[in-house]
Amino acid sequence: MRFAPSAALLMAAPVVAQYPEAPSQRLPVAQANAPGAPLGDSGIGYADLADLVIAAPVIVDATIRSTAKIKPAEAPGLRPGLTRYYVEADVGTLVRGADGIPAQVGYLIDVAPDSSGRLPKFKKRRVLVFGRHAPTGAGQLQLVAPDAQRDWTPELDAEVRRIARASLAQDAPPRITGIGNAFHVPGALPGEGETQVFLTTANGAPVSLSVLRRPGERPRWAVALSDIVDEAAAPPPPRSLLWYRLACGLPAALPATSTTALAPDDAAKAQADYAFVLAQLGPCGRTRAEPIS
Repeated sequence: MRFAPSAALLMAAPVVAQYPEAPSQRLPVAQANAPGAPLGDSGIGYADLADLVIAAPVIVDATIRSTAKIKPAEAPGLRPGLTRYYVEADVGTLVRGADGIPAQVGYLIDVAPDSSGRLPKFKKRRVLVFGRHAPTGAGQLQLVAPDAQRDWTPELDAEVRRIARASLAQDAPPRITGIGNAFHVPGALPGEGETQVFLTTANGAPVSLSVLRRPGERPRWAVALSDIVDEAAAPPPPRSLLWYRLACGLPAALPATSTTALAPDDAAKAQADYAFVLAQLGPCGRTRAEPIS
């Protein structure tokens, strides 16, 4: 069975994908080992990948069967210099999707030429596609972002599945929306103290940060996903959904409203401890100008 793009699909102004070029050079070792660094040769970092996985109700591992150029007059919103294709792909595996998927899918993608002015050839290419069901018909997908078609690699496939499982788990860490109150309690010895920072979340679930300082010891910090901070609390593993929620969701500094109840010296220590947490998390690494809606 061969799909044909409907007039509604062609004229809709969908979210289409600009196919990403492969990175031109490898990152320095320090950057490559950062939690948010691109995964292997995939060219996409953890944060950008998590954005795709979380936003996409449908994720398929597919092999492209054919492509057809769309005339510019039939491609609303096409940016200058790009070419729009209608892609047909054979589904190998449904990685994520509650309602199933036909054996073939179709979607639109905007493609930029490479440095030599050539457009990429997609036929027989194995890809991971992040999309949602389009209202134009069964088997039609709408990509969730301009980079929502990715070349398949074993490492990328495994990472996508890990993120999908973590995001759908009952105990999935919630999206961070802001900072609540922060507290600092000085210890009995100089340089000793504990800071707690309570976060606000999209679903109201409790999340808090704690930093413990003792003289002569390296500061210890942890994140708790309950109302009680116990000995089991620890920093999030790198390249985990909890790391992503914190590294990409926390503001750059404690807002003044979080420390209004503290003495100036305690407020300054709370700010310093919060900055320590951010430094330990490292940069988010997101490259999107705007979040995926």
